[in-house]
Amino acid sequence: MTDWITIASDQLSAAINPFGAELSSLRDADGRELMTDADPAFWTGRAPILFPVVGAPFQDTIRIDGTAYRMPKHGFARRMPFDLVDRGPSHVVLALGDTAQTRAAYPFAFRLELAFAIEGASLTVDAAVHNPGDEPLPASFGFHPAFSWPLPYGHARGDHRIVFDADEPEALKAIAADGTIADGVVPSPLDGRTLHLADGLFDHDALVWDHVRSDRVTYGAQTGPHLAIAFPHTPKLGIWTKPGARYVCIEPWHGIADPEGYTGDFRAKPGVFEVPPGESKRIGMRVTLLD
Repeated sequence: MTDWITIASDQLSAAINPFGAELSSLRDADGRELMTDADPAFWTGRAPILFPVVGAPFQDTIRIDGTAYRMPKHGFARRMPFDLVDRGPSHVVLALGDTAQTRAAYPFAFRLELAFAIEGASLTVDAAVHNPGDEPLPASFGFHPAFSWPLPYGHARGDHRIVFDADEPEALKAIAADGTIADGVVPSPLDGRTLHLADGLFDHDALVWDHVRSDRVTYGAQTGPHLAIAFPHTPKLGIWTKPGARYVCIEPWHGIADPEGYTGDFRAKPGVFEVPPGESKRIGMRVTLLD
């Protein structure tokens, strides 16, 4: 098992696993855990990094210039060791570059860097997708943090809610049985800007906002400490758990699962961006503990 790397301020501490560059613990100043307990009865993930795809490719396959490549749901970065680039008491930078193994699934040169930093009551996670190659780099990227539900402040699970910063009038994407995006939509479960959390919301997998207008949500009970999750660079949002689990995932995405039955080129898939040769795309998320 790879040793986790701890960073801290006087208000927060975080532990990051270099395997997958996964945020694995986030604690307040009193040591109370704000993230999932990773109970294997439900899901052992904590905050996987989704790259170079978000969600499920149709039949676990992407197609590039007429060639089919096997690609697992949410990509391969979450199952690979990252190199340590820089480290200090309150920050760490990890990186993953292309290898023969990655090129067998994704035939591109790339460098993915994850920078974690704590200042006061905020944890910032900044991703940079670099293209060192000589052709455009198609990719998707997503965050997948699983926060404790309930948070450790004495409120019941049923008291917890997620509040969006903007009106979200659109219906949600429907999810097919294989995890791809089905035709049609499902009604929004929001009450105004508020999602009242309940297990039944997730009987049919994640809630998916294809065009989220908010760039910030708050999560927690109506009173007491709660979390603000800011995602200024991601146009999509997923919220997910397994009914009965002690976590809820708030997932800013720059990408989405394949449309059901999709067999087109990866570059043309909805949600894929391209990074020009020699350039980088930066995508960030910030988690703040509020009183």
